[in-house]
Amino acid sequence: MPTDTRQARKKKVIGVLNKARSMELQAIYQYMNQHYNLDNMDYGDLALKVKLIAIDEMRHAEMFAERIKELDGEPSAEPAAMIVKAQKIDAVFPFNARLEDDTIDVYNQLLLVCRENGDSISMKLFETIIDEEQAHFNYFDNVSDHIRTLGAAYLSQIAGTPADTGTPAQGFIASTGGGA
Repeated sequence: MPTDTRQARKKKVIGVLNKARSMELQAIYQYMNQHYNLDNMDYGDLALKVKLIAIDEMRHAEMFAERIKELDGEPSAEPAAMIVKAQKIDAVFPFNARLEDDTIDVYNQLLLVCRENGDSISMKLFETIIDEEQAHFNYFDNVSDHIRTLGAAYLSQIAGTPADTGTPAQGFIASTGGGA
């Protein structure tokens, strides 16, 4: 009987890890689509930062997948939702701030499921990723505020900046000196 209970708890944890992985996959697709569009609109620096955040989300998706495999589960390959395409620049950053804020809220709830099911390793994984999602939220929220309050003056300073579209070796968090 104890093994059945342990298996049931492990299955619940795998379920929440897969939910989180699907959310990360959605963020990856969303942010890469935005990266291409921002680069095409000649907002290179913004495009680059969004790409670096997408790379962080790729790392998160892999971290969840590795933990799922450790628990003998199969990592999800489906994004949580469809991406929104062709966003105007003034919509991108508030949209992303909301996405990150919602992610933080959901991950805090999923962390509790891990705790309730006795999985401190998965709980710590969520804690680490929540910290990084908070940094993403802060960036998106700040840019959103700048665009809202400064508008064209802010955007004109960024227009024409380079977007090093080569594949960086690290994501946004690592490039800013943070992260695991």
